[in-house]
Amino acid sequence: MRQRRGSRRRWLWIAVAMVLSLLVAGGVLAIQTIYFKPISIDLFFERVFIEMALRDPELLTELGLPAPLRFFNDELTDASPAHDLALARQLRRDLQTLERYRREHLDPQRRLSYDVLHWWLAEQVRGEPFLWHDFPVNQVIGPHSYLPTFMATVHPLRDRRDAEDYVARLSKVRRKFDQLIENLRWREAQGIRPPRFMIERVIDELDALAAGPARHSVFYTGLADRLPAVEGLSEQERAGLLAAAERQVEGSVLPAYRALSAYFAELLPKVATDHGAWAQPDGLAYYAQRLRLHTSTDLSAVEIHALGLREVERLEAEMASILAHLGYAGEPVGTLMAELAREERFRFPAGDPGRDEILDRLRRIVAQIGDALPASAFPPDLRAPVGITVARIPPFTEATTPSHYRPAGFDGSRDGVFYVNLRDAAGLPRFRLKALAYHETIPGHHLQYGIQLGLADLPTFRRVLPFAAYAEGWALYAEQLAWELGFLDDPYDNLGRLQAELARAVRLVADTGLHHDRWTRQQAIDYLVATAGLTPEDATLEVERYLVAPGQACAYTIGKLKFVELRERMRRALGEDFSLAEFHRLVLANGALPLELLERVVDEHLARRLDGAGAVPADRSVR
Repeated sequence: MRQRRGSRRRWLWIAVAMVLSLLVAGGVLAIQTIYFKPISIDLFFERVFIEMALRDPELLTELGLPAPLRFFNDELTDASPAHDLALARQLRRDLQTLERYRREHLDPQRRLSYDVLHWWLAEQVRGEPFLWHDFPVNQVIGPHSYLPTFMATVHPLRDRRDAEDYVARLSKVRRKFDQLIENLRWREAQGIRPPRFMIERVIDELDALAAGPARHSVFYTGLADRLPAVEGLSEQERAGLLAAAERQVEGSVLPAYRALSAYFAELLPKVATDHGAWAQPDGLAYYAQRLRLHTSTDLSAVEIHALGLREVERLEAEMASILAHLGYAGEPVGTLMAELAREERFRFPAGDPGRDEILDRLRRIVAQIGDALPASAFPPDLRAPVGITVARIPPFTEATTPSHYRPAGFDGSRDGVFYVNLRDAAGLPRFRLKALAYHETIPGHHLQYGIQLGLADLPTFRRVLPFAAYAEGWALYAEQLAWELGFLDDPYDNLGRLQAELARAVRLVADTGLHHDRWTRQQAIDYLVATAGLTPEDATLEVERYLVAPGQACAYTIGKLKFVELRERMRRALGEDFSLAEFHRLVLANGALPLELLERVVDEHLARRLDGAGAVPADRSVR
């Protein structure tokens, strides 16, 4: 423990010195910045980011910092309850320090940075009573499924040192999983137990990843497949590195997975139900806090449920009109969409031929919209400065992991990646592809995250802090925007878009139903099948995702509706002077924001425009 603390303290000094060398000179100021309230709030903004990042070596690797700063690349992030408690104390201290600055003395952009950080820190502190209520290992995310992909695709392999760091990280997997088991037992002692289905699915995942010889493990092949491209290594050095990796997989990785599986096997008989958040200690208060965090609004579960029902009704009416025009009628929308998905003309071949065709079509869809995005909506400087790759989700996680986007690295050496779930190629209708691509890439996540990555004049934390309602709301808004810009002119593609939006609207109903109104798992599955036209298998995966992440599923529709509301507010206020490009610059040029701050940014901009003061801050550079 003492050695680990010393290592982290060394990291802290190195990182702080790096930042301060760009900002200040003098040892007195350095000491004051590190240990006390920094004189400049800009230094405090960077200190908050550094303190948090140094607690998370895996995040530092994900961010893609330049090679000279890779001192963290041989470590894994601490998963112990002591780490979580220390982080909570740090966030509380940071909030107290932030509140000591005189906000009224700051310029507008620094005031916004203050408010963004204050919102985020205050929500972390507000959630402290529920620190142990989540499930750090579940069927969707967790170190057990994240680490294989992280090692195989994110950990860099540029030279021998990177390869040695890879092996060093393998040697620390058992320690990390021991910390994780300690964390899970801590939660269990607080009365926090996951639903039964989650335990069963996680055991299956763990056992699959622990099976077979070390050389067949993705932890070994993740190095073996990429090592030939590392220059400057002799065959003897490559063989030595692979032998060392094999020993660590055999001695550290596989035993770690077996130990975690054994823990869940021990827990399984103690859990009898698939419950929502209401069943946890003080569960309704916990759910209310999760809704606030994920939606960045004060909407209650009752209000969100009612909003979901209204959105479902609106979307069903629009879809029913299109379906009737195409000759489909007489059945509920969900039933008609399920029948449409089974028509042979909309089905891809099963197996690898279908997977290859889907990936090829998605790549062409992304390339087409990337080349044709109109300047009237996104001028040339309002584009993602990094590339995009379309790839299949690794088969060992695709049973439960949905399609998603992974942002590019800070240094530009790693593209953004659109990971597609191709578990069942024949079950993904052709008419859903475009909306899926636009959501995850352009003008959705890839465009938004890419622009945020390029906001070099903002504090670092504003380039990385996630706000779910903003990010997911923008991506769902992007699906509608792509249709408005003419990229979904085929009526079946538009039905696919509307079905995707309907699937997000039913989340408002099902999530609140499960966690507030005490719906059963099967009740929610049946609702998704009947209303959104999902297959029972897809509906099951959706509902099980909601059960392990209360409130997160509500972010999409609530965020999207806010973007549309603010755009139409700006259109009405400016009339003929309204510019879609101006609106997009305004909402993208400040990075991700809580919805209440996003609304304030738009309203303040409109006030200036209507007063004739010009377009500030919409004219800020986004590079």
